[in-house]
Amino acid sequence: MTGQLHAVTLVVNMPITKIDALDAIAFAADGGVEDAGTARPRVWLAPHAWAEVEIPKFADPPPFAIDVYSDVSGEVAWAQARRLHAALERFGWKVSPPRAGAR
Repeated sequence: MTGQLHAVTLVVNMPITKIDALDAIAFAADGGVEDAGTARPRVWLAPHAWAEVEIPKFADPPPFAIDVYSDVSGEVAWAQARRLHAALERFGWKVSPPRAGAR
């Protein structure tokens, strides 16, 4: 572990609540939402890789961001972002290709 966070962002252009987005990601990842009801809920995608949802503030319209993080490497973050991208597209979501994220 490097102590550094590696991030990859997926952008989704659809209206959805943060709770519903996290539930859909958890379903796609065959997991659950951790820390639900807190300021930083997340869905574990794999060991050392998780997804967080950033919804626009103040009733701004979509898009919203799904940030996929890894505390191990950029390769892990990219691999899990590509996996999540494919799973969400199979559900019919319109998701932009993964791109280097924030952090």
